[in-house]
Amino acid sequence: MSDERVVTVLVAVQVPEEEAAAVTVLGAQPQVTVARRCAELTELLAAAEAGAGTAAVVSGDLPGLDRDAVARLRRAGLRVVAIEDPAAPAERLGGLGCDAVVAGGDAENLVAAIRGDAPETGEPVASAEPDLGARPGTVIAVWGPAGSPGRTTTAIELAAALAGVGAAPPRRSGLLRQSGLLRRSRPAVPRAGSRPRGSGPNGSGPQGSSTVLLADADTYASSVTSRLGLLDDAPGLAAAARAAGQGVLDVVTLAGHSPVVLPGVRVLTGITRASRWPELPASSLDVVFQRCRELASWTVVDCGSVLETDEDLMYDTRAPQRNGATLSALAAADVVVVVGGADPVGLQRLVRGLEDLREVAVPVAAARLVVVNRVRAAVVGRRAEAQVRDALARYGGVDDLHLVPDDPAGLDAALLAGRALAECAPGSPARAAFEGLAARVREQVPAAV
Repeated sequence: MSDERVVTVLVAVQVPEEEAAAVTVLGAQPQVTVARRCAELTELLAAAEAGAGTAAVVSGDLPGLDRDAVARLRRAGLRVVAIEDPAAPAERLGGLGCDAVVAGGDAENLVAAIRGDAPETGEPVASAEPDLGARPGTVIAVWGPAGSPGRTTTAIELAAALAGVGAAPPRRSGLLRQSGLLRRSRPAVPRAGSRPRGSGPNGSGPQGSSTVLLADADTYASSVTSRLGLLDDAPGLAAAARAAGQGVLDVVTLAGHSPVVLPGVRVLTGITRASRWPELPASSLDVVFQRCRELASWTVVDCGSVLETDEDLMYDTRAPQRNGATLSALAAADVVVVVGGADPVGLQRLVRGLEDLREVAVPVAAARLVVVNRVRAAVVGRRAEAQVRDALARYGGVDDLHLVPDDPAGLDAALLAGRALAECAPGSPARAAFEGLAARVREQVPAAV
């Protein structure tokens, strides 16, 4: 057709016979030009970022091909079509984020996939993105500006409240508590094709109780592991991100990396050292959070404080983004819980942080709850709650606040024991405040439960 746009194709296929066939088929099509035959992934990425093509044909067994590489190609404006290989089935290639997957030797579907058209005959081109089902779970991002006290505590207590953790001793299956520390044995990994034990749709228990997944995505000061007294230093979130990067992350795999630490609460532990932040690329975490929706009714993500994307300004070429994990969590979240401190410095940072959140480079959920921690008269003055509310209404335009009173005795006991407040200080006023926060979250997304 004369009005068809010209498609410029970059080809990176390992098997010479398949490469020759693909080049021959595509070169014979009108309005299709094979611009370059790339010998390896590095050459393909360089050509793509130089603007040499509008589509890419890659073989499933191309060394180094993962979700991050596919994301780079798509950011460069290329439509990515993968050729299925026995070592790389369509399910894995679809999990990498490819726009389409075709069988080897299927010339008709290859041409249709390159042009973005539906094939006239044969099997449909495989879709890249998985179906999350009719009732996906809810993702909650807990974020706060630098210096905000209690982001991690808020995430843990919110997860415990959503799961309905009570004062009863936790289940001992797979867990041993010794001397106030939580020792975790290696979790049992469910068999392929089965659902995690005690989970129904979206991770609901047999009686319909909500299952919660707590993920530590802080790339600066990961602390969920220490806060809960976990002695296993294997970062579950990094392992899940690696599986997602290879296109093999499913619900069973995710459940194997997220053991049950509190009744009804699974934990994806964070990186053990801040220098390991490249193990949490945003392109992989996007898939992790999608899978979290399938595994649990609620996913609570403890985020880092920094929102900048300075890498885009400092480098002429693509650079890894340390804050990509936080930005991915904010983009995936249905509700963002913004945490600040109830003191003059904390309130000032909170006001500025709310402005930064409005200008962040990714779309952020409209549903936001502002939480002010450690409300006390010692640093605010008499009528502390009223003072905090007036200050944020005047300077931050925040009329709806959730306040958490200062409770050093209860929180210190929880930190010492490596437990949630519901386990060691059920009468804590802070615990009651976090229960109220959980109720507020449920009001924001009533369809999730």
